Amino acid sequence: MNDTPQPMGELTLRTLAMPADANPAGDIFGGWVMSQMDLAAGIRAGERARGRVVTAAVKEMTFEKPVKIGDTVSIYTDIARTGRTSLTMSVEAWVHRQRYGGLEKVTGATFIMVAMDENRQPMPLPPEE
Repeated sequence: MNDTPQPMGELTLRTLAMPADANPAGDIFGGWVMSQMDLAAGIRAGERARGRVVTAAVKEMTFEKPVKIGDTVSIYTDIARTGRTSLTMSVEAWVHRQRYGGLEKVTGATFIMVAMDENRQPMPLPPEE
């Protein structure tokens, strides 16, 4: 039995952590990681809503390990629940370490996204396809 932790959900976004995203110690800013997670949540929620979505809340975010320059950052999303106009998503950030190999979870959070109409008002989610 494999006890190695694995990402939950669908791979939604991959990017490379670059020097411009780092602090003087060489760690990537947490805000940059969070913005990548928000992008991924928006992509996945927009696909499900078939339109515009906004981030209503981010809950329970914990940074477990640092992201380093040169790490490949992979963001996984899982739609945990849908409401009338909202989606609650589990979003995880994992890295592939250039120097060491392997995949490590660096953080995760719960994102709540809301579908919006052309007047920027919440709109009901369409039925699943």
